[in-house]
Amino acid sequence: MALTRFATRLNSFGSAPHLAWPDQSGKPTFMQMAERASKAKGLTDVDLNYPDHVSGDPAALGRRIGDLGLNVNGLAMRYYTNPGFKMGAFTNPDESVRREAIDLTKRGVDAARAMGANLMTLWLGQDGFDYNFQLDYAQAWNWEIEGIREVAEHDPECLISIEYKPDEPRAQALLRDAATTLLAIQDAGAPNLGVTVDFAHSLYCGEQPAYAAHLIHRRSRLLGVHLNDGYAKRDDGLMVGAVHMRSTLELLRQIRRDGYGGALYFDTFPDASGLDPVAECEANIATVKRLLSVADQLDADNRLGDALARQDAVTSMRIVNEALIGA
Repeated sequence: MALTRFATRLNSFGSAPHLAWPDQSGKPTFMQMAERASKAKGLTDVDLNYPDHVSGDPAALGRRIGDLGLNVNGLAMRYYTNPGFKMGAFTNPDESVRREAIDLTKRGVDAARAMGANLMTLWLGQDGFDYNFQLDYAQAWNWEIEGIREVAEHDPECLISIEYKPDEPRAQALLRDAATTLLAIQDAGAPNLGVTVDFAHSLYCGEQPAYAAHLIHRRSRLLGVHLNDGYAKRDDGLMVGAVHMRSTLELLRQIRRDGYGGALYFDTFPDASGLDPVAECEANIATVKRLLSVADQLDADNRLGDALARQDAVTSMRIVNEALIGA
């Protein structure tokens, strides 16, 4: 399946503001960042944070994004509006805070649909713990599942994708890896649930991203792919292929073989180094397109399939090296 849609983290386009707005002293507005993103050649979509980026009429906002030549791929929940969410969103010990988090998420789903999108990404980073003996694990798990199920059932036509991450802001996240997330989806039992794989998250929870993506394909649905890179110690948000080129290639080849047809989303942080975000985004797109062409070459090479069938790492290394670097 062709992978031709490229989405981005909109907040990245606040990086190096002096390059775009030399006379502006304050932070760029949401629409300024969207307009700047629209200048990145090859970018087709944006994901918006909810409620941070969505105020007023969501449908009108969706039209403004469309006027820039971009599509809204989906919304991503952010649970920062209530300081009480630091102790958890769906797993907060205060029932009223749990209710606020769930209702906020439902409004986010409604906003996504009004904007013409049918994807809501849940990163439940506040749902976790920092100490031994801080949680009743059974109770917290039940609250998490009940919250996810209620959100999924709110609009069965909207896809709800869970983005896992091992930690941050909590020292230990409840939904920390692909396997745990798949258990949660099985327990929740809603057919519109699926998973988002973030490359850097997968690395630093000790996974092989391509393997994790395939397990998700087998047991649920891969609804989102966030591309970036890092040194597998934290969420570095480096440019695609900056450190783990070969693992990125393997992931792209695997998800295409498994039929993933959604957007490839760049969850990178050019602002960490003050990079030009338009140039950084275009570099990510160029890298992915080149890796997809390498994947084409590998798929057309019967030798690789034979080597994989034999689990012959030496031969497969030579074949991949030949495709990547001509040696």
